[in-house]
Amino acid sequence: MNSNPSTAEKYRSIFLAIASVAALIALAGGFLAQDLLLWSGTAICIVIILPIILPAIQRGFMNSPLGRNVHITLACFLAAVLILLWGRISQFDDTFWTWFNSLRWEAWGAVGQILIAILAVWVAWRQNEISEKLTGQQNLITQQQTIDNYFQGISELVLDPQGQLEDWPLERAIAQARTAALFGSVDSDGRAKILRFLSSANLLTPLKRDGLLGRAILDGSGGYVVDLEHGVRVISLGIMLAGKDISKTDLRFCDLSGCNLLKANLSGCNLTGADFSGAILAKANLKSADLNRVILFHGKVETASPRDRAQVPNFITGEFSGAVVEEADFSNAEDLSAENRQYLCAWGGSKTRRSMPGGCKNIPNLLGR
Repeated sequence: MNSNPSTAEKYRSIFLAIASVAALIALAGGFLAQDLLLWSGTAICIVIILPIILPAIQRGFMNSPLGRNVHITLACFLAAVLILLWGRISQFDDTFWTWFNSLRWEAWGAVGQILIAILAVWVAWRQNEISEKLTGQQNLITQQQTIDNYFQGISELVLDPQGQLEDWPLERAIAQARTAALFGSVDSDGRAKILRFLSSANLLTPLKRDGLLGRAILDGSGGYVVDLEHGVRVISLGIMLAGKDISKTDLRFCDLSGCNLLKANLSGCNLTGADFSGAILAKANLKSADLNRVILFHGKVETASPRDRAQVPNFITGEFSGAVVEEADFSNAEDLSAENRQYLCAWGGSKTRRSMPGGCKNIPNLLGR
């Protein structure tokens, strides 16, 4: 490889040296107030430097958004020139400056202060909104930790070292008290998590117990014997959920039998396979709920009827074993079976019948009101 510089590089070095001398001459002319030296040196610099820097400027321009859209750039440039020429010809610029100078700037200052105040209010609102979101996230974390501690405490309370559900009356009372307190301090999702946990662990199901220690009796196939008539629940929900919001949650296959859900909000819930036999659903909101395979009564629909505290339920015929559904709202409920719809129409009363999907035609109102 030849180590001597090319001819073009030699000439470029010579031209840059001349341009440097010319720049010094122009600088000296500026200090000495000699216009001839100033303009001569400047002209020589421009003539020498422009051919060197113009290709780099051209490459940079062509790689920029303006260069890649050269037609649009040229059109905008020409439009700006035409607007300037039109302004000079029509004296629009003089008219504009006359109008501009006639403005009452003190009024505009007041408008600016108002706009600044509005901006300050908006910034404060956004800060408050962000703060609320962060607080909500922190509350969710705290709530989940509380629920996890509850799960651990209940598990330790109801299980003895042998792993049997040996729950003494005092243990049941403590478990129910902790559950009632927690239901009042969590949101709808938290309540649904608690219900799923208790139901999956058979803590809401009436279990058959021996006559000596009160232990739940195993059924020989990995579960416990369910006794609907005389069984004892580890935790009886009672009125814990009355008037509570559990809307838009997952309650699939939860055992809510015998639970008081008076005026509870169950709208939009997935209640697939949930057991509401003997529950109180009076004035409850079940709009748009998924009622696929939901259990509202035992026995046959022809003989089933709502619970009655003065009567003993018959879980074979269904008498007094069903849910109390008077004045409940079932508007837009989904997957309601023909038997459950017949039961609801028969024992729901006039208000429940009006909200029934598919109507209650040819189904008598056995409630009589």
